[in-house]
Amino acid sequence: MTEHQIRRVPTALLIAVAVQTVGGLVWAGGAAARIGTLEQRVGEQRLVAERLARLEVQGEATAAAVERIERRLEGGA
Repeated sequence: MTEHQIRRVPTALLIAVAVQTVGGLVWAGGAAARIGTLEQRVGEQRLVAERLARLEVQGEATAAAVERIERRLEGGA
């Protein structure tokens, strides 16, 4: 190998490492964005679940109130 070829190897190696590093950083940035989106969706689903639980409780209370009203109407008639 000539001296020129020997100098080319480390340069090529440094370029390859730099390209790999840039690619890794781009990949990590994309992964962080996807994780952020998933965390946001999970937070939204928690809010929806809480609302659903409140609606279920309200529905049960409404059903109990309707049942009491029906009993009163049947007993008063």
